[in-house]
Amino acid sequence: MEKVADVCIVGAGPGGALLGYLLATQGISVILLERHNHIDKEFRGEHLNTQGEQILKQYGLYEKVREAGLLLMERVEYFQHGQIIKTIQPAPGEQHTGIHVPQKHLLQVLLDQSSVYPNYELMMNTTVIDLIKDEQYGNVNGVKVRHDGQELVIHSDIVIGTDGRYSSVRKLAGIHADIVKHGFDLLWARIPAPEQWPPTVRMALAQDAQLSLFSQEGGYIQIGWNIPQDTYPQLRKTPFQPFVRSLTEAFPELQSIVEQHIVSWEDFVLLKVQSCVCDTWVQDGLVIMGDAAHTFSPTGAIGVNSAMQDAHILTPIIIDALATRNWSANRLKEFEQARRAETRAELDSQFVKEAAFRAQFASFQHEGI
Repeated sequence: MEKVADVCIVGAGPGGALLGYLLATQGISVILLERHNHIDKEFRGEHLNTQGEQILKQYGLYEKVREAGLLLMERVEYFQHGQIIKTIQPAPGEQHTGIHVPQKHLLQVLLDQSSVYPNYELMMNTTVIDLIKDEQYGNVNGVKVRHDGQELVIHSDIVIGTDGRYSSVRKLAGIHADIVKHGFDLLWARIPAPEQWPPTVRMALAQDAQLSLFSQEGGYIQIGWNIPQDTYPQLRKTPFQPFVRSLTEAFPELQSIVEQHIVSWEDFVLLKVQSCVCDTWVQDGLVIMGDAAHTFSPTGAIGVNSAMQDAHILTPIIIDALATRNWSANRLKEFEQARRAETRAELDSQFVKEAAFRAQFASFQHEGI
């Protein structure tokens, strides 16, 4: 069985789903592939900054996402011994310090808006198993996939890999990625928010490590807890109560909820924190973008916004490449040239913020507050 499209996008995360929508609105035939059979994926990047917000507004999507459900953060607060020691308010002219959007809400809007176009097709439960190359010219011109247990071939002029930090497209293309460690991994957990809990991001030091609480749309709090890199297997062998106790010491008002909802190590989800820097993002007939091209750590919630910016910048380049029938690496390189410096600067800024986090509390610790 075979299918044909102008563009085949591998990975229906926010970047891939937005790119599929933008291309479909311009009459480009698109097949979007997703290896999962559902879009409700937990513990993914779910915070929009001003850049992500403006992209959605530019394409008339923001109000639809707002109707699906989002939450504006009122401020960022730093806590020490249960007391606020520093507050960051929205910048002048801004209404928030970030937006929590459940990924399922964002994706559902993007996929629903795309589905009205007859030149658009979404294929769930589909895994790429190989790239197809033109026998004469060597350019990538399709993928071989396993869809619902059956193998099929999708021919396309351009293949775009938006399939995340462990990108199959990147590996199949032989694109080298330098893996960069940040010195920590992250434990996620989610608990119900108590009544009157404000829409905030709250930061603290717990066991001398960064502890972050993110208010979530729907009445939840997402807990992000840094632990030293590669220590989770050993940590799991120890009692979890002392670990969790440092959370309730930092935020005493959460004690009863934490004791009810975090009862073992199984209530945490581990995220191995790493970034990657790729040698290139393009080959003849192929582009990688988002986490596949430039993975970030969770610091600053950059990833989802950067992937959406990739889609925004890449769309006119793909349209022109198809119009001129030039999808060579030299032509597609314009996308990489437009985005590489910015993404590198964002990655560098993460290391600066991670190194400086403890300093937010230094003066207060010295004063004994």
